Amino acid sequence: MAADQAVETSAERDDAAPQVKLPSPIRIGFSRAIPELKMFFRRPEQLALTFSMPAVICILLGSIFKTKLPNSSVETGTIIAASILAYGILSTSFINLGISIADDRDTGALRRFRSTPTTASSYFIGKIILVGVASLAEAIILLIVGVLMFDLSLPTDIATWLTLAWVFVLGVVSCSLLGIAVSNYASNAVAAAAVTNAPAIGLQFLSGTFVVPLTTLPTWMLTIGSIFPVKWMAQGFRAALLPSDMAIHEPAGSWELGMVFLVLAAWCVGGLIACLALFRWSNEK
Repeated sequence: MAADQAVETSAERDDAAPQVKLPSPIRIGFSRAIPELKMFFRRPEQLALTFSMPAVICILLGSIFKTKLPNSSVETGTIIAASILAYGILSTSFINLGISIADDRDTGALRRFRSTPTTASSYFIGKIILVGVASLAEAIILLIVGVLMFDLSLPTDIATWLTLAWVFVLGVVSCSLLGIAVSNYASNAVAAAAVTNAPAIGLQFLSGTFVVPLTTLPTWMLTIGSIFPVKWMAQGFRAALLPSDMAIHEPAGSWELGMVFLVLAAWCVGGLIACLALFRWSNEK
């Protein structure tokens, strides 16, 4: 009788105890962003390479190619300065995430995260916030270089600033998710560097980031480049940063902002699906 009463008392005590509610994946993701940012900005060699490479390429190409397009007062260096923002985002998102996540997996950091309330989605959120901050810093650096050295003009109205903003956000998210997905095919950071850098460099030429005017590319290169988000990011940035009459030098003869939005949004959705389907916490099969 006494034992039954003790069991009932214990059960009542357990029922009365407050239930600890775990934080949501979104909240965990935002909390993960702080250590991610600290680790990123405490690596001076990584910072130097990440932020200097696109700026150096912009300065070199812009200084080499100074001719003006037909019936235009805009130099090719100015066009390259606008387009290369796409390369800056690809560098801070696709390349950096592909390498850092492969390294986390190789060192066992991801496996340790799995023993905590961290989910795959919260891990993605933390990484994308890191990329967003780094990409914003990269974009500011490239815009300063473009304005000071290549007469690049910043937007003068709210609508154009909004265009610049949504192209930036969709570009960051799509390239980040692709970097996370590609990291699953690299066993360590060294392998990931090859897996990410090789296609990134090729896409710059296929997408016309380094080529002015874009119509000089062969048709097959334009077709392949139009499949990937880099081409549309660069086109969106040109639409926001170049005079409106420069649209005639695009392959379609216009900025196609509607298509820019649809393609980048589609890559965001497809990238998320690929991440959730392919993501693994360790290199173990």
